[in-house]
Amino acid sequence: MLPVPIERLRDAINSHDATRVADCFTENYQADMPLHPSRSFTGRAHVLENYQAIFTRLPDLRATVLRSCQDDSGCWWSEWEMSGTSREGIPSVITGVVIILSVVDQRIGHTRFYLDAVS
Repeated sequence: MLPVPIERLRDAINSHDATRVADCFTENYQADMPLHPSRSFTGRAHVLENYQAIFTRLPDLRATVLRSCQDDSGCWWSEWEMSGTSREGIPSVITGVVIILSVVDQRIGHTRFYLDAVS
């Protein structure tokens, strides 16, 4: 069984509703992306913009949580695979780890994303 914030996010992504995805995050959400630091950002509004673009590019995007666990400090670790096909018929697979560092009222407040495209 997945922790509520992870399950909620997975289900929101699979609904293809960018507003529902954005609602999984706090208003001042902080996204750290150590593999691509220039992509780090703050704010739920940025999540909404990102997922609107993602769903436009990959209309059949499917998110799967391969495994997850929680440590004693309340930090969640989850391994994700997201796949879809572009409107031009090009398949895309993104995989990696998301570490949730804080949750407020079942909304994700801070993450470190280690997701990247599979080549």
